[in-house]
Amino acid sequence: MLDIYHFSYGWLTPVLAYFMSVTGCLLGLQCAARGRNATEGRVGWLIGAAIAIGGTGIWVMHFIAMLGFTIRGAEIRYDIPLTLFSAITAMVVVGIGLFTVNKPQPTLRSLLSGGTITGLGVGTMHYTGMYAMRSSATVRYDPAIVALSMVIAVVASVVALWFTLRVKGFLATVGAALIMGVAVCGMHYTGMAAMHAHTGHQVDPGTGAEAMQLLAPLIGVSSIVTMLVLISVSLTEIENEEALPRMWLTSRHRPRPRQAEPARPVAQYAPNPQHEYHTEELSYDGAGAWPRRVVD
Repeated sequence: MLDIYHFSYGWLTPVLAYFMSVTGCLLGLQCAARGRNATEGRVGWLIGAAIAIGGTGIWVMHFIAMLGFTIRGAEIRYDIPLTLFSAITAMVVVGIGLFTVNKPQPTLRSLLSGGTITGLGVGTMHYTGMYAMRSSATVRYDPAIVALSMVIAVVASVVALWFTLRVKGFLATVGAALIMGVAVCGMHYTGMAAMHAHTGHQVDPGTGAEAMQLLAPLIGVSSIVTMLVLISVSLTEIENEEALPRMWLTSRHRPRPRQAEPARPVAQYAPNPQHEYHTEELSYDGAGAWPRRVVD
């Protein structure tokens, strides 16, 4: 059995992977909240949430962690089409889960079904990415740990979809993103713990790109785009919050139309037994009252 290292660069890759996972999940939660409250553009916000959570929060995190993965005595390359397919898989399954639960009346059944589909899809993304890895070593997996990683993926997906429905406020959103980052990283490293490498008969890993040649540019571009979109969404939210007081002040100080003073009624009545008539003139004060003023 060959030695496997998941932290070849120390804590750099896991910390960076967790940071990107939290960033993607934070952006996805913000987009999902806007889609939940929007009367127009709901589909666009949910697609953005799927790209942020599936693309950055899951896929980018996965391959940043893979940059620190090495097998002693074996060379590792990555199949480009399969690697890109794994990225698309992550975004599609997260999108399916978001559209399943984001309904006018979400139910527990839709949450569980959407979370199950998303979790199984995330697990498929993970092992597709691992299958895209070409190595001169023979790689095998422990079925029990693989099953555990899939269970973690399903539970994490259910919790993540629940967050997209319930979380409100910036601090609550940040807390939810931190929890989602832990779940995504936990699923990844649990799946990696199921791997065992043995000496293979193949000396050359075959065609494919090295990790830095393929993953570094993809991760760099997606990370920059994610950060820019996150800043843009945050600034838009700030502008909307600042616009509310202005609208309130404008409506408060807007001059109200003056109500026309109704005609003053004049009533005659006999206030005493001698039947001496008096004239009573009522004046309207604009507040719904008619103070009396008796005029002889």
